[in-house]
Amino acid sequence: MWEGIMLICFGASWPSAIIKTLRVKDPKGKSFLFLTLVTVGYVSGVIGKVVREGHDCWRNWVFYLYLLDLAMVVTDFAFSVYYRNRNKKSGK
Repeated sequence: MWEGIMLICFGASWPSAIIKTLRVKDPKGKSFLFLTLVTVGYVSGVIGKVVREGHDCWRNWVFYLYLLDLAMVVTDFAFSVYYRNRNKKSGK
């Protein structure tokens, strides 16, 4: 249960980060190292659930929180990379 609460709290910030990236269209100030470390952390959490629980991980709601949080971080990361490359090409 506590792990789930932690993931809900961490995951609550990602929608606003994604929206800001889409609205501003400039990832200036974003730390790609931070996004990479968070991505590695969520992937590790998913792997840990699979290793500990095997096929039963699909029955654990916390497993889905890891996947949801991971999807949001990867989405923010992808938009940030896209806009960084687009802005470099346009000279911004």
